[in-house]
Amino acid sequence: MTRLPRLILAAAALTAAAAPLPVLAGDAAAARAALLEQYAAEARAADPAFTAFSAAAGESLFRTRWAAGDARTPACTACHTDDPRSPGRNARTGRPIDPVAVSATPSRFSDPAEVEKQFGRDCEAVLGRACTAREKGDYITFMQEQ
Repeated sequence: MTRLPRLILAAAALTAAAAPLPVLAGDAAAARAALLEQYAAEARAADPAFTAFSAAAGESLFRTRWAAGDARTPACTACHTDDPRSPGRNARTGRPIDPVAVSATPSRFSDPAEVEKQFGRDCEAVLGRACTAREKGDYITFMQEQ
């Protein structure tokens, strides 16, 4: 085999090895549970009286119209629609967004880095501030029930 085909095969092998593997439903649930436990530990550190996340509080966070964020995104529903099981659209760019509900997108909230990136950007845009660990846990808990 000449040098060029070997290089092409090596590059293809590296590309395949670097490609993300699909998240299996059980793996996603375990990753979500670990992330929720991390948020629970942070919530307990901030408030020793914290006992559990609330889907009702998560729904309130999702549906409330906030005044401090970007005027184009006064609520999570501005991009994710009133039904979190439906596809959404970015209010600023028009880019399609997969449903935020776990029942419709089982891999949702399974990659901690991606979750933190989304909360970091979206909480600032919607609430005008960072979300607390408790708010993040409440939100995910609500979305797990959808």
